[in-house]
Amino acid sequence: HKIEVLDANKPSQAVRVFEGNDLQSHLRTTGSSGVENTDIEFNGTRIFLVDLAIDSGMVPSRLLHRLTVSGGKMPSRAPETPVEMTYTAAPVELQSKLMTIGPPLKGKGWLAVNGCCKPGVHRATSIPVNGQIYFAQRYAIDYMLMDKSGHLVNGNAVDVHSYPGYGADVIAVADGKVVSSLNTLDDQVPGTLPDPKTITLENVDGNHVVMDLGNGVYAFYAHMQKGSVTVVPGAQVKRGQLLGKLGNTGNTSAPHLHFHLMNGPSVMGSSGVPYMIDSFTWIGEIPEEVFEKATGVEGDFSTAIAPTPNARHGQLPLDLAIVDFGGK
Repeated sequence: HKIEVLDANKPSQAVRVFEGNDLQSHLRTTGSSGVENTDIEFNGTRIFLVDLAIDSGMVPSRLLHRLTVSGGKMPSRAPETPVEMTYTAAPVELQSKLMTIGPPLKGKGWLAVNGCCKPGVHRATSIPVNGQIYFAQRYAIDYMLMDKSGHLVNGNAVDVHSYPGYGADVIAVADGKVVSSLNTLDDQVPGTLPDPKTITLENVDGNHVVMDLGNGVYAFYAHMQKGSVTVVPGAQVKRGQLLGKLGNTGNTSAPHLHFHLMNGPSVMGSSGVPYMIDSFTWIGEIPEEVFEKATGVEGDFSTAIAPTPNARHGQLPLDLAIVDFGGK
């Protein structure tokens, strides 16, 4: 019936309450799909996804969750009247300090696609690996470049060269050590995803780089051009160093850079880590309904550019924000 997010130090006060349609919209099956109602069948499992917006300085150190449910009957028993039960579960320790990194790209007009914080292909996708469920991509962003006329693609939409970001330099967000890389896959044809039968754990992310940034945090860059990756496992890399070129390899339908941080070296068997980018300029945002109406990523999004740029420090670009990273 209801899930309440509580400050563990003030459990009588709910930070956020989910019930009704609000509760249902945050429930997912273990296959990452939405649900038709809040009923859970006998021996069933649901995943409840929570996003909270809390004012700076008011963030609790620890959260609890109070669940109010109606307990049904066991399948082998005679009909019973459902019993309402309330219990507290799922303590969560919140990070008091996030890693601050540099941008993974240079230049102006980068659109943050599939970013935080809505249930989408990154945030709501659970991945079962070795008997555990991970959300490796929950803070991931797909970066696409918008040209000066407000387009993400110019010309033939099935040609990778029609995308302004194709071939852009992908750079290291911090000093670190390369732990894995791939450099041998060809570009996919834009407009469609590859045949699922051809996807493996090795090629799903295309040509890529995983870097160890220290303190248990790893950076992941995906979908780079064949032959463009400049680093190999064991290489020590400095912030801003060239890693490769933006491409369209792996499980992708248009040229972009997929980037996220995670708490392990496995791109599937790790959980995404929140982070901040030390400096960028916010220059606009595409309304969600406008972006969803576009055919693929075709369209004129020039009206999304704000009249006044806004310098940001120690923040994360949110979904469909357009940002400048500086440099060329």
